[in-house]
Formats: sequence, structure tokens, C-alpha cells
Amino acid sequence: MRTVGTILVAVSIYGMITVDGARANAPKRDHDIVAEDYFSLATLGQCKIAPGGDFVVYAETRWEPPADKRNTDLWVVGTKTKTVRRLTFEKGGDGSPAWSPDGKHIYFTSSRKRGDAEDPPYNGKRQVWRISPGGGEPQAVTRVKDGIRMYELSRDGRMLYYVTADEQVDDDWKDLRKEFKDLTYGHGVTKFSQVWKLDLEHWRTEKLIDEKRVINAMAVSPDQRRIAMLTTPDEELIHNEGWSRVDVWDANSKKVDVISSDGWRSDHPSPYGWLDDISWSDDGGALAFTVSFDGYPTRIYVAEWSGDTSALRELTRPSGVTVIGGTVSWRGGSRHLCLRGEDHARARVYAIHDVKHGSQGKSSVLTPGDVVVSSYGFAPSGAGLVVVLADTTQPGDLFLVDRSGDYERLTKVNPQVDTWKLPQISIVKWKGANGDDVEGILELPPDYEPGTPLPLVVEIHGGPTAATHYRLRFWIYGRTMMAAKGYALLSPNYRGSTGYGDRFLVELIGRENDIEVTDILTGVDAMIERGIADADRLAVMGWSNGGFLTNCLITQTDRFKVASSGAGVLDQVLQWGIEDTPGHVINYMKGLPWSLPEEYRAGSPLYNLHKVRTPTLIHVGEGDARVPAAHSKTLYRALKQYLQIPAELVIYPGEGHGLTKYKHRKAKMQWDLAWFDRYLGETEPPKDDKPTTH
Repeated sequence: MRTVGTILVAVSIYGMITVDGARANAPKRDHDIVAEDYFSLATLGQCKIAPGGDFVVYAETRWEPPADKRNTDLWVVGTKTKTVRRLTFEKGGDGSPAWSPDGKHIYFTSSRKRGDAEDPPYNGKRQVWRISPGGGEPQAVTRVKDGIRMYELSRDGRMLYYVTADEQVDDDWKDLRKEFKDLTYGHGVTKFSQVWKLDLEHWRTEKLIDEKRVINAMAVSPDQRRIAMLTTPDEELIHNEGWSRVDVWDANSKKVDVISSDGWRSDHPSPYGWLDDISWSDDGGALAFTVSFDGYPTRIYVAEWSGDTSALRELTRPSGVTVIGGTVSWRGGSRHLCLRGEDHARARVYAIHDVKHGSQGKSSVLTPGDVVVSSYGFAPSGAGLVVVLADTTQPGDLFLVDRSGDYERLTKVNPQVDTWKLPQISIVKWKGANGDDVEGILELPPDYEPGTPLPLVVEIHGGPTAATHYRLRFWIYGRTMMAAKGYALLSPNYRGSTGYGDRFLVELIGRENDIEVTDILTGVDAMIERGIADADRLAVMGWSNGGFLTNCLITQTDRFKVASSGAGVLDQVLQWGIEDTPGHVINYMKGLPWSLPEEYRAGSPLYNLHKVRTPTLIHVGEGDARVPAAHSKTLYRALKQYLQIPAELVIYPGEGHGLTKYKHRKAKMQWDLAWFDRYLGETEPPKDDKPTTH
């Protein structure tokens, strides 16, 4: 990495790496990015290496008109030939791939629907399927009428374990609940989980576990002696916050032991933590899982067995790294526990070595450089590592990583990007609240010349326990598109963001609508002082917590000439009362509304709406359970009807907290661009409004 003034510029880790190993014939970057180009992008997800190491199966999600939603299909690529093959083609959301031990089959889940079929496997319910890596017609492995929730193939490939759900009604008010079963009840009707075993040689099924719990994750030990489960007492998401636990079923005793007993949470910073995915070590002697929080660092736990008893302990996390919950897995043939972690806007794969006998060894990084890894997987032997990786020139591809940390590229799923005029992406630093260092990602137009002040869009990430990463990302919330339209875009990793140490993360607790607002505004000041931003042409936008902070900013200053608020909280009391994860609010407010009314008021933009002077565009999903539409409707009513501030409210029918449909994502981008152009002045339109194709 080299430093240029206060802007940090990193050399792409791709260097000379391409699918064919050559860069000399790279196409000319002559395409001006337009909104429609977003829909040409494919995104890679889960990836698994075949037992022999000769193939990698991966999930690829893309838009395929005339469908209004993206679909996920499975592909394979040869690790030596680099030849890719598409395996699945039907609309079914294919995922969770797993190789059979002999490499002859790939198992996966899919919700396939054909015509008006009511019987499985084509009734639209999720089933387990398998297909040859050479392609062909998939075979349905399960045929459960209401579908399966999750599955796992045994290490020897002879057994398939899967989870189903069975609706049960509490005895209290049972008759009324059954008579009016089409109504939705606050409690009393739960789909409890059962674990089944399917013998793939004799095709017989056996129910193993029915404990009147809801299973959210499952892992079968390599010797099939134990089945670990993350469970909750019911299906409500709220019960992940402090009520989730680790259960382990023993095949010998046929009993379930609670590994994470009530006392293990006593030293947690908050009772509202939720458990993430679980993973067994290769020898079956250790079980790892993580517990994550809103506002606090994720913790890693390992239970080790000695005979029939287990001992639970917390691991020391890699130094300076924020662990990404739900990403732990053991490297085959070892006791090295691997995970994804964030460090200053990068996301890498790390390993904690020699986790055994109540101790742990050193930690190391397996994917060095300025990279953002979104998924990873090992060969069963642990010899190979495959990752989905992005940097500032490509949105994400599949790479093999050797023991020395060198990368070998396997795919190029978005070749059209090679012709795009990409934004200039850099990391910028400034002094935020209390004089502390704050970083952000700055995107400038492809042809930007230093010393030219531009209209600045401040794009704020959600979470807030999250971060904007140092990578190329074309996103409906502003990244790439705004720079293509001639704006500068600043994405601040404000107080409470991940990847900047525990103190930086937890300092937001009890300080929302305060310390992070200062971090953002000082970043704007820094961009103006450096001649990047035009002080008279400032805009702000965000979704979720970014929408909340947009609401905060327009109530604290009239510097912003235009705003786009998406799915943003307006009142913390209302949010606690109606969202699906109230522990989030309790953590940041440090208590309940009736105990801390002034703190809830201080954390709410609602009570300063009379100060707003900024024209504001408001977006929200009609069925948003995380930040319900009541916030957005209230903001719109206050601005439009009572304060006479220019405001538009856009409600997306059938959508939740995120927009999933083509027409809605396109509408979001076009509304934002038109709104900003009106209030910041027209920017020069692109020369070519025709999209490139995949």
C-alpha cells in the first residue's frame, strides 16, 4: 500500500491474474455506467471444493428477465481447466451445495414448482436434490409434503439428515385458535422442528429428535455420534435475542443436553445476543459457534468433549479483527478454527491455530491483501481453500488460495465490467468526535481531476454494527452509480462500525444521534477542506440505520440540500414497540423506554423535525418488519403536511426490509437520481445509456 496525502490507495491484489492468466489484451474502458447495468451483474455465494480438489461448485445469483426477481443456480468450475458449467436452470433458489465423498454427486436444496403440482417434489416446497457434476437432470432426494428446512450429508455419504416442521397449538385457547386458524396470533401457534435421518442405501427414514424446539441451524458430528442444534422456544425472531441455545443430541443415549446453559450468558455485555452457525471439528471432539450482538463484538465459543462430558469456553479473537458472526468452520484434518473477520474496511479469512485441550495457538490471516472475502470453503482434507473475493476493480469472483496466500483466479462471472469506466475508489481519514480517527470510502468519477470540488453525496451504511468495505460495489443505495453521474460519494465508517476495534464499536452505545453524527459531519468538513466537495451542493442518503442517520442529520443541520431516507427509524420508542428485534433498541438506549424516557427522546430525530429544511425523498417496503413503514409515513406527514418541506413517499408493495424485485430496485435508483438532480442541479448525463450485457 502507498500513501498519497490523506487518501490511501491500494494496488489490486489481482495484479496479472485473470481466468486465462493474461492482462495484455484487456478491453478498453469506454462504457459510461448507467442504472440498467446494475442488473447485468452476477453475484457469487456459497462455494465448496470437491473431495479430489478437481472441481468447485458455487452458487451464482443473477437477474434473468422476464422474471422480476433474481434466481440462484449452481455452477461448477474445474480447478485446472478453469472450464465452467452451469448445472441448474429452474427457478427454485438453489443453494446449500455439498459434495458426496466420492465426488459423483452434488447435493443441494431447491424449491421447484411445476404447473399446479400439489405433491412434492415440484410443489414449490424446499427439498434436497442431487445432480452429477457433469450435469443432467437433478434427482429429488427428499419428498416431504411441506418441505425441509435444512439438511446435512453424513461424512461417509450414506445418511442424509434433515429438519422438518410440524405446527402445534398451545392448550390455552386451543379451540379458538383452531376454529379461527386463518388469523395470526401473537403466540400459541408454533412450527416445532423435527430431525430425520434418511438412509441413502435402503431409502428408509427415521425420526430422531422432536424436542418441542425450533431448530435454526444443525451440524452432525463426523462420526454421527452427536447432532448439534441452535434452537429457540418458538419461531419469533425476538427469541434469538437471549433465548437461543446450543442443544446436542447423543445417538447412544437418545437424549439432548443443553451446552449453552443459562449461566454462560452471565458475562455477556448484553442479554440480547443471538447464536450463529455451528461447526464440528474433523475429529468430532470440538464444537464451535459464535454469539453476536447489536453494538458489541461477536464472541467465539468452543465446547470440547472428554468422554460423555463437555466443557464450554470462550476463545481469544484475532487481534484487531471484528469477527463476522456465523462464519466459523474447522479446517479439515486439523484443530484450526477459521472465520471471516473485518479489519479497516477489508474482510479476510483468519485461522485460530491448535484449538484443543482447553488452549489455543496463534492466529493468522489466510487471505492477505486489500481484499473483501464474502464466502469461503475448504476441501474435506483441508488442503485447498476457495474464496469469493472482490477488490476495487471487480465485484467478486472465485479464487483458489494456497498456503502462502497466493491467489489463482477460477472464474470471471462479470466480464462486462472490464469495459466500464470505474469510479476512483480510495480510503480517506479524518478526525471525528473526540479527535479520534475515522475512515470512509471515497468514490470519485472516473475522469476526476484533483482540485475540482464536486457535489457530494454522503452514503451511510446500515447496521450500525456493520461497515462499508473497500471494494467495487454497484449498489442501489448509491455506490458506483453516483460517481458515474458526476458526484463524489463518501461512505463513512462512523462510530459503531465494525473493523476498527472494540472501543470504536461500543462507543456508540448510549450515544446514538450524537457521536456518530459528529463523525459523519467532520468527514464532510474534511472533504470540503481538501477541495473534493462543493460546500453548497451536499446530499445525504442511507437505508435502515443509514436511513435513521439521514433523519438525524437533516434535523441537526440545514447544510444538506437534498436527502434520500430509506427504511429509517424516526422514534426509538416506536421502534422498540413494533420492530422484530427490540433488543437492538434496548442495547443502544441502554434500557427500556419507561426507565429511560429522556434517552429515548434524545436518540430520536422525531422531536427535532421542526428544524428540517432539506427536501427529502422517503423509501420503505410495505411489509418491513425491521423498520416498519410507520416511521416513514410519520416523517412524510410531518415534512409534507405540517412543515411544507418538499417530500415524496415511495412505498414498495410486497417488499420487506430490503427490495427484492427488479422494478423496485430500478425505481429506487431512478427516483434517487432524479431527486438529487433536481435539488443539486443537473450533472452531465452519460454519453451512452445502453446497458452492457452479461
